[in-house]
Amino acid sequence: MYGLLGRNGAGKTTLMSVLTGQNFADGGSVSVFEETVTENSQITRQMCFIRENQKYPDEATPASVFRSAAWLYPDWDSSLSSRLSERLDIPMSRSMKKLSRGQFSAVGVTVGLACRAPITFFDEPYLGLDAYARDIFYRELLEEISSRPRTVVISSHLIDEIASLIDHVLLLDGGKLVLDMDAESLRSSSFQVVGPYALVEDFIGGAMVIRSESLGGTTRATIIKELSSEDLTRGKMQHLEVRPTALNDLVVSLGGLRGRNQDAA
Repeated sequence: MYGLLGRNGAGKTTLMSVLTGQNFADGGSVSVFEETVTENSQITRQMCFIRENQKYPDEATPASVFRSAAWLYPDWDSSLSSRLSERLDIPMSRSMKKLSRGQFSAVGVTVGLACRAPITFFDEPYLGLDAYARDIFYRELLEEISSRPRTVVISSHLIDEIASLIDHVLLLDGGKLVLDMDAESLRSSSFQVVGPYALVEDFIGGAMVIRSESLGGTTRATIIKELSSEDLTRGKMQHLEVRPTALNDLVVSLGGLRGRNQDAA
């Protein structure tokens, strides 16, 4: 489960569109399962891309969308789609054009889960879903991954909600990949250090500093560094506050690197 994170305009949707063969890359190359994606139906049929702004024919209804998906995806699970449709209260015969934002998203997440494609991309899948519906989606997603392992890439602004779901973090900023790291390693190596400026500077040493703020004589630095038990003991003895960085705070901090680098230039 990959978390594809970044600010608006960072390039998340564009990247997923290129990976699924729906857009052409300006440069470089893209391969999936060691094959090119462009005009390769054998590969694209193994991927499902649930877009935030998915387009449907004017006459489409949720029922017709699911029938089309069953034809398109060889491993389509009709029993799962029926169960999700009921749990998410999807009006099956209503025109897609007349669905609420939440109902529209419910159709998308149902397709993304029931398709059981080897690679599934979710682009902001929760839009319009209330907390109850999002919880259903997250639970069903975890159940799917556990029972039928596959690769899922999820792009979301609700970072705190998906933080416990994702196994790997990909962070885009300005069209560039600024972080590609196992989520557990990231959680165990990202910290905020708060205290007097001189002591904080001495403590962090050669760590990667992704954000540093000072107010009066106090500095708060967000760093990526493996800290040993001795490091933590030393910080405590120096009366420094050393705490793990929440994934949302880390993404916000990393997302500001581009602006600071541009200012420095």
